Amino acid sequence: MKKLILGASILLSSLNLIAQTNEKELLEKSAKASEKALDTTALGWKKAGNFTFLFNQASFNNEWLGGGTSNMAGNFGLNYDFNYNTSTSVWDNKIILAYGITKLKDQPTTKSDDRIEFTSLYGKKAGQGYWYYSGFLNFKTQMDSGFLVNSGVKTKISHFFSPAYLQVGPGMLWKRSDNLKVNIAPSTSRLIFVNDQFSQFGSSFGVEQGKTSRFEFGAALNAYYKLNLMENISMENILNLYSNYLEKPQNVDVDYQMNLVMNVNKYISANLSMQAIYDDNAIKAVQVREIFGLGFNYGF
Repeated sequence: MKKLILGASILLSSLNLIAQTNEKELLEKSAKASEKALDTTALGWKKAGNFTFLFNQASFNNEWLGGGTSNMAGNFGLNYDFNYNTSTSVWDNKIILAYGITKLKDQPTTKSDDRIEFTSLYGKKAGQGYWYYSGFLNFKTQMDSGFLVNSGVKTKISHFFSPAYLQVGPGMLWKRSDNLKVNIAPSTSRLIFVNDQFSQFGSSFGVEQGKTSRFEFGAALNAYYKLNLMENISMENILNLYSNYLEKPQNVDVDYQMNLVMNVNKYISANLSMQAIYDDNAIKAVQVREIFGLGFNYGF
């Protein structure tokens, strides 16, 4: 009887051990399956964008003693990302379009914003971690003519595709997420295009007199960081640096953009956009542009 009880105890212990082992293996398999399912949700196409329209207006009659000039201003902007991810590669694309005009009473209409920008960045996994072998392309130009007013004289200094900037180069990409990435490209080619009417009497945007293009070769660094400051408030930061090896490499071109979106609801938002540029080929000073307004917003 004792032997029977002992045998039964050993059998039950063995069955219990086998059951625990099988349960542990099942839990591990389930965890791996869940992990894999979670990973695959980030694969494939991911598209997101934001369209904004801002309108500002102030009006004063002739009897208004407080001073002021009647004015109207309108701006629209499109910021659209379409990214493709696989387990071994990433392909990030961004389009930025912006245009704005301002009209002061008894003065001609002027533009307050004008941008066309397209960036494409491809990365191939470089071992473990967040590093990728990369190649990037960046193109910038504008839609409308630009004018310089000096002593009441209005001079046309730019128009569509003049200037236009094209950068292409291989490098290394560090990408933590779609909202945090840095690309370093130490062998970047840059082309600057202008119409010959702007370089007829002197250099224009770095293009020599009488020519329509300029070639540069140098290093580029592109960084992107988007964060939520609080609920319904997001800040997007875009930094582009470029150093031309062929001429004054110490004079680094800087282009920093900050886009702050404060959503009131799905369709109404307050938007602040700021851009600072330093490019001594264009002008030996810092260019600053800032736009703030309350307007229509649509995310997709």
